Amino acid sequence: MAVLASSLLCSLPLMASDYSFSGESNTIFRMRSTTDNMGAKKTILPAYEYLRLSMVDNRSDGSGVMFHLGAWGRADLADKSTASSSSTEGDLQYAYLTYRAPKSNAVATLGRQFISEGVAAERFDGVYLRSDFDYGFGASAFVGNSVMTETSNKGGALIYGARISHTNSKYYTVGLSALKNFREDKSIFREEEGLDLWVRPFSQVDITGRSAYNSITNGWMENNYALAYTPLSSLRIGVDYSQINIKDYLASVTTSALSLTNPVWKNNDKQTFAGASVSYTGVSNLALTADYKFYNYDKSGDAAFFGGKASYTMADSYVVGGSLHFMDGGVDRLRYTELRAFVSTKIDQMDLTLDAMNINYDKSINGSNNSYSITGAAGYTINRKLKVGADIEYSKNPDFDNEVRGLVKATYSFDTKLVAEGGKKSEK
Repeated sequence: MAVLASSLLCSLPLMASDYSFSGESNTIFRMRSTTDNMGAKKTILPAYEYLRLSMVDNRSDGSGVMFHLGAWGRADLADKSTASSSSTEGDLQYAYLTYRAPKSNAVATLGRQFISEGVAAERFDGVYLRSDFDYGFGASAFVGNSVMTETSNKGGALIYGARISHTNSKYYTVGLSALKNFREDKSIFREEEGLDLWVRPFSQVDITGRSAYNSITNGWMENNYALAYTPLSSLRIGVDYSQINIKDYLASVTTSALSLTNPVWKNNDKQTFAGASVSYTGVSNLALTADYKFYNYDKSGDAAFFGGKASYTMADSYVVGGSLHFMDGGVDRLRYTELRAFVSTKIDQMDLTLDAMNINYDKSINGSNNSYSITGAAGYTINRKLKVGADIEYSKNPDFDNEVRGLVKATYSFDTKLVAEGGKKSEK
């Protein structure tokens, strides 16, 4: 596909254009050493490589052609880091070619891509089309094959969907969407419809939300809505509400962690969340936040999480802050006090961060009354194209007597830019 993209970019009609090629390589070494409360030790040392490439040709008439590619690979240098029998793994995350038309915000994309359109938040191999129309209307559609992270999943066949919307840029956007996904035997795996909206009835108020319906189970999967009120530039008040019907939401999942057979989910029919927060930045360099979150599981009981956070920032110098929260739930693991403190600073080309958290349980769990973690991180910018960084975390909790995690990362960026006028190109 990269060869196809290059050929298409070069074959466009000659006109003034702005052509660029860029990429980024992230090489990461992770380390994890654990000793559980039974004395078992394990050392995990995987090496990762993430590569991203982009080619963009912006034309003088407002059109453009873009190609983007992302891939990753992993090799275990010690104990296996996943349940897979192989010590190596890799995947093509995305590889797609996009044409942007000069008018109507029209876009056509071909290849492996990720889209977020109403009820659809999908990675698939196929075609995506979008355009705006007169009188505030817009539409998008996609068709292709689902890309599954677990090869044993049965939903990796044909998927298609669409979204229509109406927008008044000052007051609202409302969208209606639907998708259908099939198994390899052509039976229906998912069939969903949804509503999404953004409303600004007053200049200080924003309302966002979405609702999704499962036509296979004939039930509402989720309803999520949030309101933000900003009476002053320094004061923000937020309210959130969501309700998830677990059996409808998880009826057709693609990862085992979200399966209804998982004990976290199988004993509950509904999860409800309601929260509120107040943020104030009226004092120079100081930010204050108070928040409250309430969780309800119809069979597992209720839990409330509440507290506050404060941070003090000196631009281009340092940030220091902390938070205090309380969790009051129906089981011992959900009754605790959480205390966190953090500081970060910048010294020339180096960034340093220290973050510490302690959780004190109301009752002992596995013989332990608290868990804590301490994380230190450092990053150094060698030049515009090369950055290196590392962080290390030490933690202790009721499940592990001690756990050490580490990461070393090198990021290399490269780019070139060409400008063409009348078919003649010169590098900038």
